[in-house]
Amino acid sequence: MTEDLSLTSLPLFPLGTVLFPGGYLSLRIFEVRYLDMIGRCQKSGAPFGVVSLTQGSEVRKPGGAPSGDGFANEVFNTVGTLAKLTAFDAPQPGLKMIRCVGTQRFRISHQEKLKHGLWTADVVQIPDDKAIPVPEDLKGVAEALGNLIGKLNQRGLPPEELPMQPPYLLDDCAWVANRWCELLQLPPELKQRLMELDNPLVRLELVNDILGRSGIIT
Repeated sequence: MTEDLSLTSLPLFPLGTVLFPGGYLSLRIFEVRYLDMIGRCQKSGAPFGVVSLTQGSEVRKPGGAPSGDGFANEVFNTVGTLAKLTAFDAPQPGLKMIRCVGTQRFRISHQEKLKHGLWTADVVQIPDDKAIPVPEDLKGVAEALGNLIGKLNQRGLPPEELPMQPPYLLDDCAWVANRWCELLQLPPELKQRLMELDNPLVRLELVNDILGRSGIIT
Protein backbone atom coordinates (compact mmCIF):
# COMPACT_ATOMS: atom_id res chain seq x y z
CA MET A 1 0.00 0.00 0.00
CA THR A 2 1.43 3.38 -0.96
CA GLU A 3 1.93 6.30 1.36
CA ASP A 4 -0.28 8.62 -0.69
CA LEU A 5 -3.40 6.50 -0.05
CA SER A 6 -5.62 8.66 2.15
CA LEU A 7 -8.89 8.42 4.04
CA THR A 8 -11.21 11.33 4.76
CA SER A 9 -13.45 11.80 7.80
CA LEU A 10 -12.10 8.69 9.52
CA PRO A 11 -13.81 8.33 12.93
CA LEU A 12 -11.28 8.23 15.75
CA PHE A 13 -11.30 6.41 19.08
CA PRO A 14 -8.77 8.04 21.44
CA LEU A 15 -7.64 5.50 24.04
CA GLY A 16 -5.11 5.21 26.82
CA THR A 17 -3.32 2.47 24.90
CA VAL A 18 -1.46 1.93 21.63
CA LEU A 19 -2.80 -0.42 18.95
CA PHE A 20 -0.17 -2.12 16.81
CA PRO A 21 -0.75 -3.61 13.36
CA GLY A 22 -1.74 -7.25 13.84
CA GLY A 23 -2.75 -6.62 17.45
CA TYR A 24 -6.17 -7.34 18.95
CA LEU A 25 -8.21 -5.03 21.15
CA SER A 26 -11.43 -5.70 23.08
CA LEU A 27 -13.61 -2.73 24.01
CA ARG A 28 -16.77 -2.15 26.00
CA ILE A 29 -18.71 0.68 24.34
CA PHE A 30 -21.36 2.68 26.19
CA GLU A 31 -20.89 6.33 25.22
CA VAL A 32 -23.36 7.63 22.63
CA ARG A 33 -20.62 9.10 20.42
CA TYR A 34 -18.98 5.68 20.08
CA LEU A 35 -22.15 3.56 20.04
CA ASP A 36 -23.23 5.38 16.87
CA MET A 37 -19.76 5.18 15.36
CA ILE A 38 -19.34 1.46 16.00
CA GLY A 39 -22.85 0.77 14.72
CA ARG A 40 -22.00 2.47 11.42
CA CYS A 41 -18.66 0.67 11.14
CA GLN A 42 -20.33 -2.68 11.85
CA LYS A 43 -22.95 -2.15 9.13
CA SER A 44 -20.56 -0.83 6.49
CA GLY A 45 -17.45 -2.87 7.30
CA ALA A 46 -15.46 0.38 7.48
CA PRO A 47 -12.53 0.80 9.88
CA PHE A 48 -12.06 3.39 12.60
CA GLY A 49 -8.84 4.87 13.88
CA VAL A 50 -7.30 4.17 17.29
CA VAL A 51 -5.07 6.96 18.59
CA SER A 52 -3.26 7.11 21.92
CA LEU A 53 -4.22 9.88 24.32
CA THR A 54 -1.55 12.26 25.58
CA GLN A 55 -4.06 14.27 27.62
CA GLY A 56 -7.62 13.65 28.75
CA SER A 57 -9.70 10.57 29.47
CA GLU A 58 -11.21 7.74 27.42
CA VAL A 59 -14.58 8.39 29.02
CA ARG A 60 -16.44 11.69 28.86
CA LYS A 61 -16.44 13.69 32.08
CA PRO A 62 -19.32 16.19 32.01
CA GLY A 63 -18.32 19.62 33.22
CA GLY A 64 -14.66 18.70 32.97
CA ALA A 65 -13.85 21.94 31.19
CA PRO A 66 -14.87 25.54 31.94
CA SER A 67 -17.13 25.43 28.88
CA GLY A 68 -18.88 22.33 30.20
CA ASP A 69 -17.46 20.35 27.28
CA GLY A 70 -16.25 17.07 28.76
CA PHE A 71 -14.21 16.39 25.62
CA ALA A 72 -12.31 19.69 25.50
CA ASN A 73 -9.13 18.38 27.09
CA GLU A 74 -8.66 15.39 24.79
CA VAL A 75 -5.27 15.51 23.08
CA PHE A 76 -3.87 12.54 21.18
CA ASN A 77 -0.97 11.46 19.02
CA THR A 78 -1.13 12.16 15.30
CA VAL A 79 -0.01 8.63 14.36
CA GLY A 80 -2.49 5.83 14.98
CA THR A 81 -3.67 2.50 13.63
CA LEU A 82 -6.72 1.50 11.63
CA ALA A 83 -8.96 -0.94 13.50
CA LYS A 84 -11.22 -3.49 11.81
CA LEU A 85 -14.08 -5.11 13.71
CA THR A 86 -13.74 -8.88 14.12
CA ALA A 87 -16.47 -9.50 16.71
CA PHE A 88 -19.57 -7.53 17.70
CA ASP A 89 -22.20 -8.08 20.38
CA ALA A 90 -24.92 -5.88 21.84
CA PRO A 91 -25.93 -7.64 25.10
CA GLN A 92 -28.27 -4.83 26.14
CA PRO A 93 -29.44 -1.41 24.92
CA GLY A 94 -26.73 1.17 25.25
CA LEU A 95 -23.90 -1.37 25.45
CA LYS A 96 -21.76 -2.91 22.73
CA MET A 97 -18.92 -5.38 23.19
CA ILE A 98 -16.45 -5.43 20.33
CA ARG A 99 -13.14 -6.96 19.35
CA CYS A 100 -11.01 -5.46 16.61
CA VAL A 101 -7.67 -6.02 14.94
CA GLY A 102 -5.11 -3.36 14.03
CA THR A 103 -4.43 -3.26 10.29
CA GLN A 104 -2.33 -0.30 9.16
CA ARG A 105 -0.76 2.79 10.66
CA PHE A 106 -1.80 6.26 9.57
CA ARG A 107 -0.80 9.87 10.09
CA ILE A 108 -3.39 12.58 10.73
CA SER A 109 -3.31 15.50 8.31
CA HIS A 110 -6.42 17.27 9.64
CA GLN A 111 -8.70 16.58 12.60
CA GLU A 112 -12.08 17.88 13.69
CA LYS A 113 -14.24 17.39 16.75
CA LEU A 114 -17.95 17.10 15.98
CA LYS A 115 -20.53 18.71 18.23
CA HIS A 116 -21.45 15.45 20.00
CA GLY A 117 -17.79 14.82 20.86
CA LEU A 118 -16.71 12.40 18.15
CA TRP A 119 -13.36 13.14 16.54
CA THR A 120 -12.87 12.61 12.82
CA ALA A 121 -9.72 13.07 10.76
CA ASP A 122 -8.30 13.09 7.29
CA VAL A 123 -5.39 10.66 7.36
CA VAL A 124 -2.61 9.37 5.15
CA GLN A 125 -1.81 5.70 5.53
CA ILE A 126 1.76 4.76 6.39
CA PRO A 127 3.26 1.90 4.37
CA ASP A 128 3.29 -1.53 5.97
CA ASP A 129 6.45 -2.62 7.76
CA LYS A 130 8.88 -4.37 5.44
CA ALA A 131 9.08 -8.14 5.89
CA ILE A 132 12.49 -8.66 7.50
CA PRO A 133 13.52 -12.10 8.83
CA VAL A 134 14.61 -12.19 12.47
CA PRO A 135 18.44 -12.18 12.45
CA GLU A 136 20.41 -14.84 14.28
CA ASP A 137 21.43 -12.55 17.15
CA LEU A 138 17.76 -11.79 17.90
CA LYS A 139 16.41 -15.34 17.63
CA GLY A 140 16.12 -15.47 21.42
CA VAL A 141 13.40 -12.80 21.31
CA ALA A 142 11.34 -14.87 18.88
CA GLU A 143 11.95 -18.11 20.77
CA ALA A 144 10.82 -16.56 24.06
CA LEU A 145 7.64 -15.34 22.38
CA GLY A 146 7.05 -18.78 20.86
CA ASN A 147 7.43 -20.38 24.28
CA LEU A 148 4.93 -17.94 25.76
CA ILE A 149 2.44 -18.63 22.97
CA GLY A 150 2.81 -22.36 23.64
CA LYS A 151 2.08 -21.91 27.35
CA LEU A 152 -0.98 -19.75 26.60
CA ASN A 153 -2.35 -22.31 24.15
CA GLN A 154 -1.91 -25.08 26.74
CA ARG A 155 -4.35 -23.32 29.05
CA GLY A 156 -7.21 -24.21 26.72
CA LEU A 157 -8.64 -20.70 26.61
CA PRO A 158 -11.08 -19.79 23.84
CA PRO A 159 -9.17 -18.34 20.86
CA GLU A 160 -10.87 -14.96 21.25
CA GLU A 161 -9.42 -14.62 24.76
CA LEU A 162 -5.83 -15.09 23.64
CA PRO A 163 -3.75 -11.93 23.13
CA MET A 164 -2.27 -13.30 19.88
CA GLN A 165 -3.87 -15.06 16.96
CA PRO A 166 -2.36 -17.34 14.31
CA PRO A 167 -0.58 -17.30 11.99
CA TYR A 168 2.32 -16.85 14.37
CA LEU A 169 4.96 -15.06 12.29
CA LEU A 170 7.88 -15.84 14.55
CA ASP A 171 10.45 -15.19 11.82
CA ASP A 172 9.18 -11.68 11.05
CA CYS A 173 10.80 -8.77 12.88
CA ALA A 174 7.71 -6.57 12.89
CA TRP A 175 5.31 -9.26 14.10
CA VAL A 176 7.57 -10.41 16.93
CA ALA A 177 8.40 -6.86 18.03
CA ASN A 178 4.75 -5.74 17.91
CA ARG A 179 3.52 -8.66 19.99
CA TRP A 180 6.15 -8.04 22.68
CA CYS A 181 5.26 -4.33 22.72
CA GLU A 182 1.67 -5.30 23.47
CA LEU A 183 2.61 -7.76 26.21
CA LEU A 184 5.18 -5.66 28.05
CA GLN A 185 4.12 -3.17 30.71
CA LEU A 186 5.64 -0.13 29.02
CA PRO A 187 4.65 3.54 29.34
CA PRO A 188 2.20 4.49 26.56
CA GLU A 189 4.59 7.14 25.24
CA LEU A 190 7.31 4.50 24.78
CA LYS A 191 4.90 2.12 23.05
CA GLN A 192 3.88 4.99 20.78
CA ARG A 193 7.49 5.72 19.80
CA LEU A 194 8.11 2.05 19.09
CA MET A 195 4.96 1.79 16.98
CA GLU A 196 5.94 4.85 14.93
CA LEU A 197 9.39 3.50 14.02
CA ASP A 198 9.62 2.83 10.30
CA ASN A 199 12.29 0.13 10.67
CA PRO A 200 10.97 -3.10 12.25
CA LEU A 201 14.49 -4.41 12.82
CA VAL A 202 15.32 -1.39 14.98
CA ARG A 203 12.03 -1.91 16.85
CA LEU A 204 12.97 -5.51 17.54
CA GLU A 205 16.47 -4.53 18.68
CA LEU A 206 14.98 -2.08 21.18
CA VAL A 207 12.53 -4.74 22.41
CA ASN A 208 15.48 -7.10 22.84
CA ASP A 209 17.21 -4.51 25.03
CA ILE A 210 14.07 -4.10 27.15
CA LEU A 211 13.67 -7.86 27.57
CA GLY A 212 17.32 -8.20 28.52
CA ARG A 213 17.12 -5.46 31.15
CA SER A 214 13.98 -6.99 32.62
CA GLY A 215 15.54 -10.47 32.79
CA ILE A 216 12.95 -12.07 30.51
CA ILE A 217 15.72 -13.19 28.19
CA THR A 218 19.45 -13.49 28.78
